[in-house]
Amino acid sequence: MPFNQFIKKAAMLAVFILFTTIAFGQGRTVADFDSNWHFHLGDVNGAELTTFNDAKWRNLNLPHDWGVEGKFSKDNPATPEGGALPGGIGWYRKTFIEPVSAESKKIYIDFDGVYQKSTVWINGHELGFRPNGYISFRYELTPYLNFGGKNTIVVKVDNSVQPNSRWYSGSGIYRNVWLVTTNKVAVSHWGTYVTTPQVSEHSAQINIKTSLLKATQGKVDLETSIVDESGKTVKSITSEVKNTDDTASIVNQNIEVSNPILWSVERPYLYKVISKVLSDGKVLDTYTTSLGIRYFNFDADKGFSLNGKHIKILGVCDHHDLGSLGSALNTRALERQLQILKAMGCNAIRTSHNPPAPELLDLCDKMGFIVMDEAFDCWEWGKVKYDYHLYFKQWHKRDLEDQILRDRNHPSVLIWSIGNEIPQQGDTSALRVAPELAAIVHSLDVTRPITTANDRPDTTNKIIKSGAIDLIGYNYHEFDYAKFHDRYPGKKFIATETTSGLETRGYYDMPSDSIRIWPSNFGKFVGNPDHTVSAYDNVRPPWGSTHEATWKVMKKYDFLSGFFIWTGFDYLGEPTPYSWPSRSSYFGIVDLAGFPKDIYYMYQSEWTNKPVLHIFPHWNWQPGKAIDVWAFYNKADEVELYLNGKSLGIRKKTGDDLHVMWRVKYVPGTLKAISRKNGNVVLTQEIHTAGAPAKIELIADRKVIKADGKDLSFVTVKILDKDGNLVPDADNLVNFKLNGNAFIASVDNGDPVSHDSFKVNYRKAFHGLALAIVQSKETPGNINFTATSKGLQSAALTIKAK
Repeated sequence: MPFNQFIKKAAMLAVFILFTTIAFGQGRTVADFDSNWHFHLGDVNGAELTTFNDAKWRNLNLPHDWGVEGKFSKDNPATPEGGALPGGIGWYRKTFIEPVSAESKKIYIDFDGVYQKSTVWINGHELGFRPNGYISFRYELTPYLNFGGKNTIVVKVDNSVQPNSRWYSGSGIYRNVWLVTTNKVAVSHWGTYVTTPQVSEHSAQINIKTSLLKATQGKVDLETSIVDESGKTVKSITSEVKNTDDTASIVNQNIEVSNPILWSVERPYLYKVISKVLSDGKVLDTYTTSLGIRYFNFDADKGFSLNGKHIKILGVCDHHDLGSLGSALNTRALERQLQILKAMGCNAIRTSHNPPAPELLDLCDKMGFIVMDEAFDCWEWGKVKYDYHLYFKQWHKRDLEDQILRDRNHPSVLIWSIGNEIPQQGDTSALRVAPELAAIVHSLDVTRPITTANDRPDTTNKIIKSGAIDLIGYNYHEFDYAKFHDRYPGKKFIATETTSGLETRGYYDMPSDSIRIWPSNFGKFVGNPDHTVSAYDNVRPPWGSTHEATWKVMKKYDFLSGFFIWTGFDYLGEPTPYSWPSRSSYFGIVDLAGFPKDIYYMYQSEWTNKPVLHIFPHWNWQPGKAIDVWAFYNKADEVELYLNGKSLGIRKKTGDDLHVMWRVKYVPGTLKAISRKNGNVVLTQEIHTAGAPAKIELIADRKVIKADGKDLSFVTVKILDKDGNLVPDADNLVNFKLNGNAFIASVDNGDPVSHDSFKVNYRKAFHGLALAIVQSKETPGNINFTATSKGLQSAALTIKAK
């Protein structure tokens, strides 16, 4: 072999080695297929052909969202509702080698999600088309591979026809891709269905239905084991499988586990179900399924219980973008969001309004979140011109089946939602479609209730009238909760979407004790020229409420099983109550950068056992201005406020109050709050008048990260005065420099009006804060991160990748 051909072959082999054996079991490999793709933005003729030359295309790793790399513009077809970022057509190509030794195997490619309208080719052969941008799907590659030679996988992604979403969708292969290799006898794709028909503290009956592909090569055995978190096998069962059909065999097995540790939101204990397919003692396949043993109930009168314990579902709705990272999936970024919500006391997530990334459900399993897993935002009637309604009739059955098959083993998933605010005016299809969708779900899973999120939950609602749903879902209408049983006697309640409170982190309008309704308040527009919204929890849209108003009702009645607040985090797109130049939402309890707004601490004071005392706003105002000072607190009888050492009085919550307030004429200095229980100090908080910006402070959420090319450290950037006080109106431009095997993945500050790119090495502070996200490469070592700003003392920190 000539030397140049040898080098070429060695390089291709190196590519193969790079992506193999990331996860494996005997007889099966699941390889991370994310690295070394070539990408081109724009349509190209013939790019699906193996002879096409992509040498000048950009090299990148998945997951990838090309939209968030673009420029914000009101002229982008997505409109500000869709994030004001570009769509278009993108092409992805990757070359790899399958060894000759794999000729006897089955080779599959799994896509966790591609937005949207994807077409996939292998070696010039078209494998298929999927229009749904949120669904996971698989293609078999085996018949078209060149074993021992070069193979080319090509993906065309078409997100050019817009608007097709009511929020920012992102564009591209934005979730993970996997290459799966099995023997010809193996567990099918999503081939296990694990249920717990009977559970108590003393025992649990585990039923496992396993689908085996090509179980025709003589007799095989299926050995199924329950393994605890320590790796100890709790129980095993082996079944002999005989099948003369050339199709999948379904094997039904039952295992009893004594004294099980039950999965709960407080202790999300996970077992594993390990399925081994054996032939004459040789392992042909190993397939692992996560198992959480739990039981739950929705009761018309008593609400929700988990493992026999009554709890309230304290949930949030969230879209799938990850702020400045766009829609490109990153497990650490998802985990950080869930950690922030968990610290607030949140115990539930609604995947509005689409199937989530598999990693979100894995994290909810491990961290103890209840999930409402949602399928569709629309059915046969659309909400925007080019959305999924164009494909619903042809694709809804396949898409919904794939979602249920993929997600039904997750213990966190307790509710299926088959639709969100489905248009019904004049549309009789709702009466037909709802029962059809419910039947599809029940054909694959009968262990969870079905709901729809209804913006018209009255007796004219055709979906509710159809009898297809188990839980009556209310979107908003908190004023009507108490009368639910008058309208729906004996039915079960869930508030599928609530609140929609509007707030800008760190901005305050006075007075605070009047509720303002967008878009008008008694005929007067209440918006601000700079597109800010007061953070006092006193601005709401006509359909929604303040945070406090809904929670006051929700906590009052046991039969109200729980609710999902719109939203946990701000998200790209849907910039209610404004439009351009705003380009992201104001609904979040936490802003786009992950910085909590003040209302976060109201929930923390109500939903956790952690002592809380949070006073606001900042203390930089015009002298003499009347300022409303609020306090959220718990574990105490009272709060006393001091200004420059002088008491401004004691406040106590009465009735259903969730905060206390003082109206104070501003004088520079120090506000000090002390909460007390039976006269004893519980907590103290101080807020100081800040001087001019003087220095930068950096705080990394994690100073040690994995050198895996994917892990992240979120670095909070604070602008402080000379005494270390946060400067609440600071908007200094901060430049970032990084040395080491890492890069700045994105930057942000939580400002919903900023049009600066997320993909640069600088950011202006917004109300004193900014964020830089550092992403590791694949080489261990120290990462030195520095932040500088004109006229300010710089700051630096070191992050270790290992």
